[in-house]
Amino acid sequence: MFAARSRLRRLSGNAQFATVSVKDGMRIFAIYTALSATLAGGCLAAFFILKAPERKADKILSGHSAAAPKAMSIDTPFDGTVFPPDLAAPTFTWHAAAGVFADLWLVRLTFESESSRLTFITEEANWNPDARTWKRIVGRCGTRPATVTVFGVRKTDLTEIVCSSSVSFRISADPVGAPIFYREVNLPFGEAVKDPSHIRWRMGSVSSRKQPPVVLDNLPVCGNCHSFSRDGSVIGMDVDYANDKGSYVTAKTAPEIILTPDTLLSWSDYKREDGVQTFGLLSQVSPDGRYVISTVKDRSVFLATPELAFSQLFFPIQGLLAVYDRQTRTFAALPGADDPAYVQSNPAWSPDGRMIVFARSTAYRLKKAIRKDAVLLRRDECEEFLNGSATFRYDLYRIPFNGGKGGQAEPLRGASKNGKSNFFPKFSPDGRWIVFCKAASFMLLQPDSELYIVPATGGEARRLDCNLSRMNSWHSWSPNSRWLVFASKSGTPFTRLFLTHIDEQGNSTPAVLLDAFARLGRAANIPEFVNLRAEGLRRIREQFIDDRSLVRAGNAFREGGDPDKAVAQYRRALERNPRSMEAWVNLGAALCDQKSLAEAADSLNHAYGLAPTNAVIAFNLSVLYAQQNNFDEALRWCGEAVRLDPGSAGAQSNLGIFLFEKGRLDEALVHLLEAIRLDPEKANAYFPLGRIMVRKGRLADAIRYYGDAVRFAPDERSLNALAWLLSTAPDPGLRDGKKAVELGKRLCELTHYQSPRALDILGAGYAEAGLFPDAIRVATDASGYARRLGNGNLAREIDMRLNLYKRRQPFHQ
Repeated sequence: MFAARSRLRRLSGNAQFATVSVKDGMRIFAIYTALSATLAGGCLAAFFILKAPERKADKILSGHSAAAPKAMSIDTPFDGTVFPPDLAAPTFTWHAAAGVFADLWLVRLTFESESSRLTFITEEANWNPDARTWKRIVGRCGTRPATVTVFGVRKTDLTEIVCSSSVSFRISADPVGAPIFYREVNLPFGEAVKDPSHIRWRMGSVSSRKQPPVVLDNLPVCGNCHSFSRDGSVIGMDVDYANDKGSYVTAKTAPEIILTPDTLLSWSDYKREDGVQTFGLLSQVSPDGRYVISTVKDRSVFLATPELAFSQLFFPIQGLLAVYDRQTRTFAALPGADDPAYVQSNPAWSPDGRMIVFARSTAYRLKKAIRKDAVLLRRDECEEFLNGSATFRYDLYRIPFNGGKGGQAEPLRGASKNGKSNFFPKFSPDGRWIVFCKAASFMLLQPDSELYIVPATGGEARRLDCNLSRMNSWHSWSPNSRWLVFASKSGTPFTRLFLTHIDEQGNSTPAVLLDAFARLGRAANIPEFVNLRAEGLRRIREQFIDDRSLVRAGNAFREGGDPDKAVAQYRRALERNPRSMEAWVNLGAALCDQKSLAEAADSLNHAYGLAPTNAVIAFNLSVLYAQQNNFDEALRWCGEAVRLDPGSAGAQSNLGIFLFEKGRLDEALVHLLEAIRLDPEKANAYFPLGRIMVRKGRLADAIRYYGDAVRFAPDERSLNALAWLLSTAPDPGLRDGKKAVELGKRLCELTHYQSPRALDILGAGYAEAGLFPDAIRVATDASGYARRLGNGNLAREIDMRLNLYKRRQPFHQ
């Protein structure tokens, strides 16, 4: 049997299939295949057929007519697919219906242009023609439809066709004619951000059977959206350079591009003096390469989730459009798209550079915004979007560029006011069409995102036939306006790239998977056709990474919960610049995360030696000593931080906390009140204020401060303290049993109903609310948990309260 299989491979030249041709006057139809081995009486019996005459082939395929069994489906290509003439051979895949068994497949191609046909054999449920065979198929097909029919048979009975299916396809007269530049990223996205050096950019032609080569990798900072000028001569890309999220790089394209500091700009430089942060995402280079347009003074929801398929929720909720002139190196707002009452984002240039289409919506203020950062990374800040209580939809608007003078923004008819979110517009290079995404809400990574086409000046929007089952986005037109590349998550959590042909009337064809552009376990996204030869851009190298960039990379690792890699980046930064105060400070913080407290103290003291008037370093030293329970040193350094920067709410708050720990209540009170004056949302000041009020017997004030602590940062301590006072305060005017029960339940949920103290507090709340059966139940559980944990004193206290509840009496202090 093994010898037969070996001979099969030698004869076919391919382990999967052999070529068979049938022409007039020819009488040979060769089938190379191994037939099934059958176990009978402990013996393995097998036989091998090398050749069969034409009449045998006709007999085997006599069931290919309409009456043949259809219990199978061809998965790719889709029926009606149009392939570009310069595409590498696609893979044909299929599957039989449940319960149908076939272990040998005959693939027959028939053509309208001539009577001949091609037939192939494979033992697998897929077939990928070699380059020579595919060239023959393309040549015979021309631009007329061809039909591929797959027949399934059993090796034990070649005379019976058990299943079959057919699809038609054709070869377009329009080549793709340009390579695709795209990003390859590991998922989930949160993991990729932790170590951006694993993200790669590739560029290659659809005509290559090999995966496109890597042109950019090992970038230690995050790189995001990219764009090229119309002729491919200028590239632009978002990069997180140093500590500036608004950094952007532009450069002339060449076979090898070197990114140096002089290729960088920062969108944060647009009106930096107003103190409003800028991220500058979704920037676009103008067709002539002179300008770049982006969103500035923006604020975006940017949440990473652990799931693979949709591991990021991103959409801007505030922002203006601004233009950078690469010749004059100046920034300016685009009048008509700079209204702070709206979020204006996601701009796209018309091919002549005269018009811009962008996504617009009413600016949004989050209900629970805690920070003022441009990027909102915390789930609790964006709760209304995560729980489904709020949507966010965009309309597309058109505005003249007018040399940067802008004009009146008008809604794009067909892509606005339709009850959906419309985003990511892309003009066809011939200027006739705009393809955009439409979803129920939000932007970009949406499961229901689909591609629509609309005339460039507005009109009826039509859903493209190329849309797949899940997420269609990140699209780009080929320079000849005949092909669209886009990303989809159909059938996999990892985005893959697909092609579709767009004809003169704006009609699309079924999607074609770009096999070579997909890599197992990696997502391919942000594809862009580049008007260059594939060899016109072979490598991009960065030479702008300095100590600040490495500190930025270390910060990303630290925020991602990887202090080991953070420490490594900070040490690399110090190798480049031993006097980098920022690197020493952050190294100290990361060493604290590692519990290497002695090394952390050395790092922070080194930083303070470099900058002895820096309040941040003094503050960090105070936190470090507090972690070591050395409150004398913590108090000394925090006092120094307040002296250097009395306007720091954090330093004032911590100084108050350290003074409280030393029993200096009146001094502590002064600094804690100053902290909340400076920042009314300074959460960690409220709980110690409540404790001071309890010590002073001012329980009404204690309840107020504990309530603020619960409002800004609910945790076990604040829920515990407030619920207890509302249940047990001696003044009946201060007690609130209903509220105490609510807080007690939150506390028990936080501790998974496993904490005897939390259950004790909930029991006291039930008793104050007059719900004595509930009070008895949870107090009994609390007493039992306390005893099992070996806390006899707490158990006896709970038993005392339990006896009161059984007499229908609440417990009051």
